[in-house]
Amino acid sequence: MPLADHLSVSSVLLAPNAADKWKLMDLMVDHLVGSGTLSKELEEPAKAALVERERSVSTGMEQGIAVPHAALDELDCLKVAMALVPGGMEFQSVDGKPAQIIMCLLVPKAEKLLHLSTLTEIARRLGQPAFRTKLLACKNAEDAVACWT
Repeated sequence: MPLADHLSVSSVLLAPNAADKWKLMDLMVDHLVGSGTLSKELEEPAKAALVERERSVSTGMEQGIAVPHAALDELDCLKVAMALVPGGMEFQSVDGKPAQIIMCLLVPKAEKLLHLSTLTEIARRLGQPAFRTKLLACKNAEDAVACWT
């Protein structure tokens, strides 16, 4: 199932007000809970899993991309949130540049293939400079979601 099938308008944050990556990850989980995509009971476990993963190795990639992700036993399916931060946010990225496109993934722990295929799809799509430019130019969440279809 393509990533677009898991990304909803309510889980897209445009120029979010977050001081750092830790607050941004919290905010992304908050949006998943607020939209009903993620149950309230999984809010704290999801936040803790993302922090644990990020503390082990930064999920900041290259070219303005970060993909904080974690696996949870209790999840029934993939949960996705996206933040577009045109000014960039420090994510301890491999290339030392701030992240502008942040994709947050929560994956059922038993779904290792889904986890890998989703990360691959994100890397493939965001590896295209024209796609990144198009995403960052989006003025609303609807347009941002439509980019992935």
